[in-house]
Amino acid sequence: MEPGELREPREPGRGAEPAAAPCWEETKTFYENLAPKKKPKSPKPQNAVTIAVSSRALFRMDEEQRIYAEQGVEEYVRYQLEHENEPFSPGPAFPFVKALEAVNRRLRELYPDSEDIFDIVLVTNNHAQVGVRLINSINHYGIAAATIFSPSRDVAVSQSQLRVAFDGDAVLFSDESERIVKAHGLDRFFEHEKAHENKPLAQGPLKGFLEALGRLQKKFYSKGLRLECPIRTYLVTARSAASSGARALKTLRSWGLETDEALFLAGAPKGPLLEKIRPHIFFDDQMFHVAGAQEMGTVAAHVPYGVAQTPQQTAPMKQAPPGAQ
Repeated sequence: MEPGELREPREPGRGAEPAAAPCWEETKTFYENLAPKKKPKSPKPQNAVTIAVSSRALFRMDEEQRIYAEQGVEEYVRYQLEHENEPFSPGPAFPFVKALEAVNRRLRELYPDSEDIFDIVLVTNNHAQVGVRLINSINHYGIAAATIFSPSRDVAVSQSQLRVAFDGDAVLFSDESERIVKAHGLDRFFEHEKAHENKPLAQGPLKGFLEALGRLQKKFYSKGLRLECPIRTYLVTARSAASSGARALKTLRSWGLETDEALFLAGAPKGPLLEKIRPHIFFDDQMFHVAGAQEMGTVAAHVPYGVAQTPQQTAPMKQAPPGAQ
């Protein structure tokens, strides 16, 4: 079973070898050799970088959702059963997951026995009868995907290099500095960051993901493939390089982490720069920046953490499709 395939529980006793079957191993080997290619073994959860993603981000299900909204669940299920052999069209997260699988292929080539890879898990709240069509679609493309906000338009992204972009405060770092901006303004913020330049910020919710990406990057570096590494990371922050960027970089250094590029925008919109970088996914805590990324064709994920999540601070944005988070 490949990482990303839907898993079903094993029945008690199922899979056990019969006690009196002297030629079982020979027969088992014969049938395994009939398959043209043996599928990679699923990694243990504790060894892999697990990414859980929704079916409606992986596949486009607009027509199905219209039927559900206008005609109800019975007609929705009937439609899915009638079309269960027709794969869904790729959704906005499809290129992101293709890039994850490309990294996995390279890792397996370099480290055949390692389980330190991406394990992609499909998450869905669809009716059980839709499961067959989802499985057929996964088998058709061979992958599953992530839970994200859809961009306003499609933009081509790399199919051989995974690119992940992170905001800094309240994403990689805590919202300590962001709280000062909200409460006291930019001048006080600049003073605070200068005074605490050598004091690392506390970690934010996505620090662990950057850590996991860095661990996988180092596996390529150790093989002399730094310039050809199929993973590239970006820090895209509203901080200014001159006045507050040093603390962000020194914090990453104190953690033993780095990003391939650090982009300090000094409050400028992030969307146009993201359009140039073309990451597979961009993480930000502020809806304003998520919406700006969407408008420029970037697949963006909102991080619901920090002071920006209070109702009076949250900027309006386009309604996300049901099932996206």
